[in-house]
Amino acid sequence: MKRQPTFYIPHGGGPCFFMDDPHNIWTNMGNFLNKLPQTLPQLPSNIVVISGHWENTPIKIHAAEKPSLYYDYYGFPDHTYELTYPASGNPELAKEIQTLFHNQNIETEFEYQRGWDHGLFIPLKVMFPDANIPIVQVSLHHSLDPQTHIEMGKILTPLRDENILILGSGMSYHNLPYLFSGKESANAGLFHDWLTEAVTKPVITERNQLLSDWLNAPGARSNHPREEHLLPLMVAAGAGDQDIGQCIYKDSVLHKPITGYRFG
Repeated sequence: MKRQPTFYIPHGGGPCFFMDDPHNIWTNMGNFLNKLPQTLPQLPSNIVVISGHWENTPIKIHAAEKPSLYYDYYGFPDHTYELTYPASGNPELAKEIQTLFHNQNIETEFEYQRGWDHGLFIPLKVMFPDANIPIVQVSLHHSLDPQTHIEMGKILTPLRDENILILGSGMSYHNLPYLFSGKESANAGLFHDWLTEAVTKPVITERNQLLSDWLNAPGARSNHPREEHLLPLMVAAGAGDQDIGQCIYKDSVLHKPITGYRFG
């Protein structure tokens, strides 16, 4: 059985893939997510998701057998609050993940009550609509420190050899006021050029150093006034180990670039 790759995927805006889209703003992204499983070496046995919508200190690991859903979006049509995604959790995998962190002296806690947020269930409902693969969600660290999240990914790397798919779920552009006003589109392009060049560096130490220093990139803060939607990329890159990153998705949403990346 081949090692699974790891990904940084865009999860869109709220429940966007399950609403009318007359201007085709989200169509390309939805098609990308829908077809992504066809690129895997085999169907994964489990999925680990790091979403830009969950932060905690210490890091939390969802360990419920049957997680609920957390509809953490506001002002959308009523039917989007009735979406379901009945995939199971995996308490045993949650324990394995906790052990991996514990072996590196990193404190974690189990979570049983919080539902899976839309950074998980919206893209996974597009990618794996049968909901037949167990999932464990891992939170970001509330420090939002990029190096911490690269190290988190490195710790999770062995899971890839157990046929476990690691997904960082965020958005490479996440400045909603600028998105809707059209401001600073040039800076958005500069940042994404820099981001793709950084992710695809053939020398892995250089890649990780650039990602750790992402605030020095052109247009960094105009793309991410707060970095929670970028940090799942750092986890995916860390879990990418020595695999060179590839840009596998590039699109534009309201004239702002959006990218996705694969390692392995």
